[in-house]
Amino acid sequence: MDYRVIQTHRSEFPHPITLQPGDPLQVGERYQGPEGWDNWYLCQTPGQAAGWVPAQVIGRNAQGDAVAAEAYCARELDVDVGQHVRGERELNSWVWCELVGGTTSGWVPLGVLAPMTDG
Repeated sequence: MDYRVIQTHRSEFPHPITLQPGDPLQVGERYQGPEGWDNWYLCQTPGQAAGWVPAQVIGRNAQGDAVAAEAYCARELDVDVGQHVRGERELNSWVWCELVGGTTSGWVPLGVLAPMTDG
């Protein structure tokens, strides 16, 4: 789905957590902010800074330990009002977007986006 950016967004996390399937996770606190971004957990994996991971990406191995269930990157996309982005996946009020006409991609809060309609 295509979106128009209606509010500027800037990432506060310059070193996003990046996971591959099976990576071990230490699952910490659940996000509890006023934005309504449910089901995000602060996680750590060896060699990286902690980062927010959606519940859908957190799995369990045969021993019951938390692991990444799929590849995931917490990179956020900096966007400005009026930009056109293409959303590829929505998770817990965030959308993985790519700038139309560019090669940059990352997560954008759904609340700063408006769906574009034909005509």
